[in-house]
Amino acid sequence: MLRAAGGGLRLGAALPTARTMLALALLAFGALRAGSGSYLAVIAPQDPTLLIGSSLHATCSVSVSGGDTPTAEGLYWTLNGRRLAPELSQVLNATTLGLALANLNGSKQQSGDNLVCHARDGSILAGSCLYVGLPPEKPVNISCWSKNMKDLTCRWFPGTQGETFLHTNYTLKYKLRWYGQDNTCQEYHTVGPYSCHIPKDLALFTPYEIWVEATNRLGSARSEVVTLDILDVVTTDPPPDVHVSRVGGLEDQLSVHWNSPPALKDFLFQAKYQIRYRVEDSVEWKVVDDVSNQTSCRLAGLKPGTVYFVQVRCNPFGIYGSKKAGIWSEWSHPTAASTPRSERQGSSGACEPRGGEPSSMPVRRELKQFLGWLKKHSYCPNLSFRLYDQWRAWMQKSHKTRNQDEGLLSSGRRSTARGPTRR
Repeated sequence: MLRAAGGGLRLGAALPTARTMLALALLAFGALRAGSGSYLAVIAPQDPTLLIGSSLHATCSVSVSGGDTPTAEGLYWTLNGRRLAPELSQVLNATTLGLALANLNGSKQQSGDNLVCHARDGSILAGSCLYVGLPPEKPVNISCWSKNMKDLTCRWFPGTQGETFLHTNYTLKYKLRWYGQDNTCQEYHTVGPYSCHIPKDLALFTPYEIWVEATNRLGSARSEVVTLDILDVVTTDPPPDVHVSRVGGLEDQLSVHWNSPPALKDFLFQAKYQIRYRVEDSVEWKVVDDVSNQTSCRLAGLKPGTVYFVQVRCNPFGIYGSKKAGIWSEWSHPTAASTPRSERQGSSGACEPRGGEPSSMPVRRELKQFLGWLKKHSYCPNLSFRLYDQWRAWMQKSHKTRNQDEGLLSSGRRSTARGPTRR
C-alpha cells in the first residue's frame, strides 16, 4: 500500500500486483527526489475512508524548494495505475491541483485503492490510499460442532449483504454461560473463510455462550449470542470401511456393510445411520432414512445389471444422556457395486398362465404385494429377509422351469404340425 504524509513517504502492506510493484518503485524514486531538496508534495485528505456512493474532494500541493518546482498545471492524477480524466481535476492555484470524484464505488482491493499525484514527466509526487466500502453487518447463522468432545469448530456467515469492499476482521469469542471471562478463538479459516477452531480446554456439562464480532474501518457489528453444550453438538467422521456387495444371485439387491466411527468408541452414546444411493448415470440420490444402530443394510428393489454408488453417514446422539438430536457427519466416499444381470432379459414374451392351466395368480399377487411393501419401507428391517430370499430363489427357479417346459411344448407342437417324416 502506498502512502504519503507531510513531506515524507511511508510503506504499508505490499500489494501483490505487478502494477503496484511498479508504482512502489516510482514512489521510491519520488522520495529520493524529495530528499535531494528539489520539491515536496502532499495529498489531502490522507488515506480517507468513505461510504459507497460518497464524493471525494482531494488536493495535491507542491512545496516550493528551488527554482525547478513543478506548477499545478503540469500535474495529473492516477487511480490504481490508470490516469484520471482531465475534467475531474481543477487547478486551484499555482502549486495546488484539485480532484473531485462523485458517487464512488467500492474499492477494487480490500487493502485500499492507490490515488497518486504525478508530475508532468510522470514521476510520482505523492500517494494516498482510498478506502471505499460498507460497515460490517451483524454475522449470522453461527453453527458449531465437536469431533471428540474436547474441541469445537464454528462457522458463520458475514451477513445478508456480505461484501464490504474493505478488509474486515471477524473475531469469535466464547465464555462459560454463568461465569468466567471472555475467550478469543485463535485458529481461523479451518473449514472456510468464516470459521474458527478451538482445539482444547473446553468444559463438559456446562453451557457456553458464543458470538462473533466484525470490525472494519467504517464500524463494527456483533452477532446474536448462541448458547450450547458441547455434548449436544457432537458429530463424527464419516463411517469408515464401507463395503457394497451382491446378495448371491439376487438381481435386485445389494448388501452394505460399514464400521462405526472410531473417535467415539469409548463414550456412551447411540448412533443413527443414513444411506443414500444412486445409479451410475444419475445425480439424484435416494435416501434410506432410518437404518437404526446397525452397521449393515440390504438395499432391495434395485434394477438388475446396474451400477450403484452408495454412501453412509452417522449421527451420534444421546451422549451421556444428551436430549438433542445430534449432528450428521459428512457422507462417506462413494462406493460402487453392480447388481447381477437378469436372466429374464431378452426372453420372448411374458410368463402368463395359459388357459386350462392351474392359475397361481393369487399367490403371485400376494408375493408382489410383499415385494411392493418391502420396496416402500426400504429402511432395512431384519424382518422376513430369509423368507424373502427363499421366495426370490423359488421365483427364479420356477421361471426357469416354466421356460424349459414351454420350450419343449412349443417344439412338440411344431413337430406335430409338420406331420410324420417321409422316408
